[in-house]
Amino acid sequence: MEITEFNLLVVDDDPLIHQIFKTLVSKPWRLYSIQDYTRIPTDVIFHAAFVDMNLTADLSDPIGVTVIKTLASRDLQTEIVAMSGLLDRKTMEACLIAGAQKFLAKPLSKEELQSTLEKILAHCQIRNFDFHGRGKHLTRWVGQSESSQRILKQISQMKGERRSILIEGETGSGKEVIASLLHSQENERPFVAVNSSSIPETLFESEMFGHVKGAFTGADSHKLGLTEAAHGGDLFLDEIEAMPLSFQAKLLRFLESGEIRRVGAKESIRVQVRIIVASNRPLQDMIKKGEFREDLYYRLSSQKIAIPPLRERREDIPALANHFLETERPYRNKSFETEAMNALKQYGWPGNVRELKRIIEQLCLTSPLPIIRESDVASLLEIKARPVSLTPNSLTDSYNLEDGLESVLKVFEKKMIETALKQFHTDIDETARFLKVSRSNLYKKIKDLKITES
Repeated sequence: MEITEFNLLVVDDDPLIHQIFKTLVSKPWRLYSIQDYTRIPTDVIFHAAFVDMNLTADLSDPIGVTVIKTLASRDLQTEIVAMSGLLDRKTMEACLIAGAQKFLAKPLSKEELQSTLEKILAHCQIRNFDFHGRGKHLTRWVGQSESSQRILKQISQMKGERRSILIEGETGSGKEVIASLLHSQENERPFVAVNSSSIPETLFESEMFGHVKGAFTGADSHKLGLTEAAHGGDLFLDEIEAMPLSFQAKLLRFLESGEIRRVGAKESIRVQVRIIVASNRPLQDMIKKGEFREDLYYRLSSQKIAIPPLRERREDIPALANHFLETERPYRNKSFETEAMNALKQYGWPGNVRELKRIIEQLCLTSPLPIIRESDVASLLEIKARPVSLTPNSLTDSYNLEDGLESVLKVFEKKMIETALKQFHTDIDETARFLKVSRSNLYKKIKDLKITES
């Protein structure tokens, strides 16, 4: 059931504090203002709580620590913030141990309090997929593992932040979902997504920054660049690891100045945009090899989300599998037997969540019974795990050496891709992984070499 109201508890013996909260808090919060800590309702689930440490005249006894411990024991998902004008380190650390996630110093800053409330609300909403009443239509992050909860917390902490965000994770681990959630928790504003490896080198500046009419041959009209189209919102650059060094220098210049100049224009334009980038490879490893600019990395990674591969968060597999199974209804009404789910949990999932989704789709098609059995899963996973052998004989063709090296290499490359696609039943992710190229690069080669599905 969709949650439309969130319960906020404020426990403080100072009436002025309650007045501050009443002026700041609005829907979807429902505010519970309590001055006497012994009167906290026990039949209400609180999504967030702000608790003062000194709730009695005895300042040597910070009773708020006990209140925090009680609230945390009732519901581990309650976001608890401790407050006090006495900044005693021992007391502050005791609050964190008791279950508080943050400590605010009094007198409270309205700006800091507002920011804290917004981030807590974002976390509550992201757990319940309820951004501004649009929860049903959002991309979901499925999973309740410790890693998943950490990721959701990180996303909510980035609400309202304008600095660049770097998302790192293996192919198929969910980077696009993270980018979508980061954007969705903000107010309505532009979102422009582009695959970095898909921009031709000769058109990079024109695509990113736009051009004016007559700037070059074929520029018959003014063109709005991707950065300008995302003005006031988010620009998502996927597969940033594939961006050539020459592109990286131009992107860095934009990040440092906040200005763009359309190709052929005389004057620059200021653009306000948050950059979100995603990488399949650890960029720090690429820096060591001279494949990625270190100065650009530090510009992009002031906020960073690292997504663990699915094999490191196996607790999420049942929830993900059932989620993908649910998307197949009502056309295919199937369920998993326990042994089948265990088989899914034991597999290594080199293709991560994207591979799991493909397997569930295939199971819905190939399983003969309404209940998906262990044997059904084992059969499919055995096919995928079977090593592919591209022998010299399987790739040999009647090459005409007089056509030259470039022509012969194209024929060989086309034959190799076609053979691998056949072995992996046209699964692009598996084929790209086997050939050691990115998905976008493989798609480009398929298009350039005119490889058809047949």
